[in-house]
Amino acid sequence: MPTIRIDQSVPPAQSYRANRVKSLFNATDEQATRFTLNANLAVDLDGDWSIGVIVGPSGSGKSSIGRALWGGGAFYEPDGWPEDAPIVDAIAPGGDFDAVTGALSSAGLGDVPTWLRPYRVLSTGQRFRADLARVLAEQPPRVVLDEFTSVVDRQIARVGAGAFAKAWRRTRGKAVLLSCHYDILDWVEPDWVYDTATHRFQTREAREQEGERPWSRPRINVEIRVGGWDLWPFFKPHHYLDSGPMIGAKCYVAFVDGEPVAHLGMGTSSVAARNARGRRVWAVEARACRMVVLPEWQGAGVGMRFLNHVAQMQLEGHGVLPRRMTTVFHTSHPGLCAGLRRSPAWRQISGVLHGVNRKRSRDSLLDSGGVGVGYGGHLRAVQGFRYYGKVSG
Repeated sequence: MPTIRIDQSVPPAQSYRANRVKSLFNATDEQATRFTLNANLAVDLDGDWSIGVIVGPSGSGKSSIGRALWGGGAFYEPDGWPEDAPIVDAIAPGGDFDAVTGALSSAGLGDVPTWLRPYRVLSTGQRFRADLARVLAEQPPRVVLDEFTSVVDRQIARVGAGAFAKAWRRTRGKAVLLSCHYDILDWVEPDWVYDTATHRFQTREAREQEGERPWSRPRINVEIRVGGWDLWPFFKPHHYLDSGPMIGAKCYVAFVDGEPVAHLGMGTSSVAARNARGRRVWAVEARACRMVVLPEWQGAGVGMRFLNHVAQMQLEGHGVLPRRMTTVFHTSHPGLCAGLRRSPAWRQISGVLHGVNRKRSRDSLLDSGGVGVGYGGHLRAVQGFRYYGKVSG
């Protein structure tokens, strides 16, 4: 339970302008050159916690307290990014590919095209999430993140903070976030908070015992609308394939506060099955595709719940056809594949790592009167999943 005392001073300035300011505003050298702070952090730095937050106005001593906790070496510095290497290569270059893509997805940077760009060309919001992904991939035992969410808009800040906190808790490390913004506290759900404005330290347990509302992630109310492909151009730049609308399919679009946040196309397909007598028959099931969550909402947990809800609608007979149908969904996105494999409502039905036989495709096209050009033989990573519904108990 450290008591941190900050006592910093610099030599007084004696320039013409400095002396004129002191004269005009009656400022003293003591006020200008010395900063003192006593902070009582009633927490065991080696104890059982994952995330602490030091919050307060600029200049109130947050960074000084962070350095006093574990030293300057624990501070994450957003430097060392290669000039031209894509971020998927720059993050943990000697690490596992799935771990890197998983960290990018967990930090809310799920746009695959962004993974192929160097850090220097990313937007401010993308850099923020790329930095969080690098921390998640490297998993330092102790890390201090200064100016946390200070340079991004508040929507990306809140969702990004929540995504990072959720992923960080799966590691064994301890993170201290230094921020000027109180709006991230509910999204982070920290184990403890020290407020440099009020000099108040509070743990999650103490907050609840004192009858205050606990830090908890806000509820997101999502409205789902069904329509055509008129909104697809709004989502298409964020889809990892350069593909157009699905023929004959309907679109489900998720809205939050009247703004579109997620998109899913839903059509039908035929699948071979066996009836009660063991005869082969053709069954119809729903086919989901073109799923996109806008960047500012990636990591908020909207995407998987949205997909599950729409698939459940098909299963209950309230979908694209007035009948009960399972839903099949194919994707190459590593993070989404991992999430579907973890879900008890989905079962993996295929894992094609390469294209179809090119010669067989060419012969089939010739037989049907087409040109003799075959398709296939290329490396792919398409994973297939089928939705079987909510699991009781």
